[in-house]
Amino acid sequence: MGSMEEGLRERKKRETRQRIADIAMGLFMAKGFDNVTVAEIARTADVSVNTVFNYFGTKEDLFADRQDVAIDLAPRVLRGRGPGESVVRAFRRDFFDALDTRHWRYGLNQGADVFAGIVNEAPSLVAKLREMQERREDALTRALADELAADADDLTPRLVATHILNTTRILTHDAVRRQLAGEQWESIEPDLRAQADRAFDLLESGIGDLLAGEAAGEQRDPEAEDDEAESED
Repeated sequence: MGSMEEGLRERKKRETRQRIADIAMGLFMAKGFDNVTVAEIARTADVSVNTVFNYFGTKEDLFADRQDVAIDLAPRVLRGRGPGESVVRAFRRDFFDALDTRHWRYGLNQGADVFAGIVNEAPSLVAKLREMQERREDALTRALADELAADADDLTPRLVATHILNTTRILTHDAVRRQLAGEQWESIEPDLRAQADRAFDLLESGIGDLLAGEAAGEQRDPEAEDDEAESED
């Protein structure tokens, strides 16, 4: 009975959190981020200000309510590689899947231009998104370092993570920029596909088949490699 009560309690917390976030986003879209107070959000959601802060540490966290999911997306793409699939091919596949489905994970969803417009008008949100980008890069760097069994001073995981995430960010930024300028998605999408193909081709030529020979989750064993090298000597 206790576990059932705990399950209901957790579900109620998730629902309350989501309801507060949805109401906040509606207000931000209607009035702009800086023109909405936490007190107004709490009043509209019929909760106290303290309750809002119990779920969200800052007002910016209300806007970026899916930040933890967004930050973990890149490591999940890495871990979800198919047999023989390189890290670049995995991200190419995932990016085009998001493009086909207009999924939010790369900012290619319907309404991404509205989201970007709100961010551009609020310096604190610009800083928040920059912080999230840094956290995403850190998360992918750590995941790559684990997959490669890289030494602490090996810059390869950081370089690869930066190249991949900057590539997807620049592609998305250009598409959203054109939307904000009033261009229709129907004319943006073909160009975006062509640009993305060229961008990932460039990554392939630079990063190549990194991790292509290793199944997701499998790591090199440096000690075993040392043993092999000694036996060859």
